[in-house]
Amino acid sequence: MPIAVYVLGLAVFAQGTSEFMLSGLVSGIAADLDVSLSAAGLLTSAFAVGMVVGAPLMALFSRTWPRRRALLLFLAVFVAVHAVGALTPSYGVLLATRFVGALANAGFWAVALTTAVSMVPDRLKGRATAVVVGGVTIACVVGVPAGAVLGERWGWRSAFWAVAIVSLPAVLAVLRSIPGGRGTDPAAAPVPVRHELRALTGPRLRPVLLTMALVQGATFCTFSYLEPLLTRETGLGAGWVPVALALFGAGSFAGVTVAGRFADARPVAVVATGMTALALGWAALALAAGRPALALALIPLLGMLAFGTGTALITRVLGLASGAPTLAGAFSTTAFNLGATVGPWAGGLALDAGFGYRAPVWVSALLMAAALLVAATTAKGRRPRAGERRPSAAVR
Repeated sequence: MPIAVYVLGLAVFAQGTSEFMLSGLVSGIAADLDVSLSAAGLLTSAFAVGMVVGAPLMALFSRTWPRRRALLLFLAVFVAVHAVGALTPSYGVLLATRFVGALANAGFWAVALTTAVSMVPDRLKGRATAVVVGGVTIACVVGVPAGAVLGERWGWRSAFWAVAIVSLPAVLAVLRSIPGGRGTDPAAAPVPVRHELRALTGPRLRPVLLTMALVQGATFCTFSYLEPLLTRETGLGAGWVPVALALFGAGSFAGVTVAGRFADARPVAVVATGMTALALGWAALALAAGRPALALALIPLLGMLAFGTGTALITRVLGLASGAPTLAGAFSTTAFNLGATVGPWAGGLALDAGFGYRAPVWVSALLMAAALLVAATTAKGRRPRAGERRPSAAVR
């Protein structure tokens, strides 16, 4: 595996820390800025909205640039907005910085995914995807719990400064390791946009993108409100929140690692098994939330299933959209973060409706049920030919 692929994973680690660290900071932000808990949770949704909007826009904006230049610009903007966010006393400005930072992150993700898979042969594309996505899981293991500790000791602003500082080595690593050309052949002309869009709107790809959005919506719905669930429903002290986040991240890293090895050869089995287990797992967590030991045992398992399934789905999208070298990563990023937008929003609605701190977990279970319904409906609508067995179109 080229060292440049691991460098991309390093940069994603810094950005992933920012995307997910609010799950351990929402109470501190709400108190400091005098807003509701659900409003603080919407900072995660604002980031996700920026990712959804920014992925295709930033990919198109930078599609004729050398990939190294695009990656460096996106990282520089990301660092700058985190410094502004750490300084501002305004919820509105903080919300804006989350959106702009997400635009930069989305552009980086879109370019990084296609860059990584372009550097390796077909048999290693799943592993290359897993390395990049693995940066997110390492963020969950190390960065997010560290952010929670910083937030508890020195306030949530210290976590924002930490993300900006940690991103600086990634800038240097990208500068030294990523080739300057647009792809494997720097002299090659980019594929026309209309050809890429045609490849991305095919009937085989749409169900996979919808499935990815629902799976990630279920993940982020609970993850965004994990801190109040543990401290106000499970009965654990605030010191357990970084531990729980690290457990989720450790499970996520294991899931990405396993999916990276099997997603190329057996994508249907990985996705179908993961989706079914997630639907049952979120329901189990909702039922077990009042039992600390059982809740803590389920958290890493759910992290493993969520990110393992998500990695397999990203690999599948990149495979189906091989005719869209610029926008395939953007559409994967958009679907991933569309779920991250809807999930916290739906969880916040359930909280505001007075259904209790377990409500977001039940919403996660319902979103997974919807994902399974999409798979079943799509499979029913596509009849196999005589003597042919076809997997669900949602996971093919």
